[in-house]
Amino acid sequence: MIKRTLFFGNPAYLSTKNEQLVVNFPDKEKQERSIPIEDLGFIVLEDPQITITTGLIRKLVENKTAIITCNAQHLPTGFLQPLQGHSEQTERYRHQLNASVPLKKNLWQQTVMAKIQNQALHFQRLGKNPLRLKRYVKEVKTADHDNQEALAAAYYFQNLFDLPNFSRNQKGVAPNNLLNYGYAILRAVAARAIVSSGLLPSVGIFHSNKYNAYTLADDVMEPYRPFVDQVVYDIVETGANIEELTTQIKGQLLMIPAIDVKIDGKMSPLMNAMSRTTHSLWECFYGSSRKILYPEMPLHFADV
Repeated sequence: MIKRTLFFGNPAYLSTKNEQLVVNFPDKEKQERSIPIEDLGFIVLEDPQITITTGLIRKLVENKTAIITCNAQHLPTGFLQPLQGHSEQTERYRHQLNASVPLKKNLWQQTVMAKIQNQALHFQRLGKNPLRLKRYVKEVKTADHDNQEALAAAYYFQNLFDLPNFSRNQKGVAPNNLLNYGYAILRAVAARAIVSSGLLPSVGIFHSNKYNAYTLADDVMEPYRPFVDQVVYDIVETGANIEELTTQIKGQLLMIPAIDVKIDGKMSPLMNAMSRTTHSLWECFYGSSRKILYPEMPLHFADV
């Protein structure tokens, strides 16, 4: 089942009744609305004048609905998930924490190869030359010691958008703002799947910044980034004003959890595919597998 993503960009009062999320507005002319909590995967709270009851928060957490809050620049910055994400959580933590260095190096190699491969497939899908990116894939060594990921990313973003002097920089010119927003949503999808699989999001296989509570999310989301790039590319190609994140653009980016990706030979909503990825990662930590299952960018629009 595809879970819904709700975005609240205006003042609202959110409460719960009969297992429903109930929405009331300061504007009395707007009618009360209700949505079944079991249908919700993500809720994005942007307006600072939103009030949410603790009763609703409890039910959302029990449903494993991710609650995302935004900063003054309207970018997602906060993320609420349950403390208990899986019935075997303690056992799974133990296997994750005891993962050997060689295993983690191999898992990171797989991750980087999958990411660059998807970047190459994205280029191929757009009619751009993918040969250099495909060469980078073949040159990725254990733990990516030669940092082929960075080399591939530099080339990829220099040639992705038909925009003069564009480079990937969080504080750079548009459409960096769209990429930042899309990656933040993707990171929340990854964190939600990690917790649901009974793993610690703060213990990564490569990323290890002690100030980062979601290093594992930053690891497993890497091969999924080109799917966000695809959405942003399509928005840019429409000729829309991308200097600011309009409600319409945010609406398109908030559809990222539901977009179709190809994983294990079949099409699946991205958020479901991410759960398969994190479950396969657990199997690697447990020792029943040596391969992480990542999605593959479809070559043709008809495949999606």
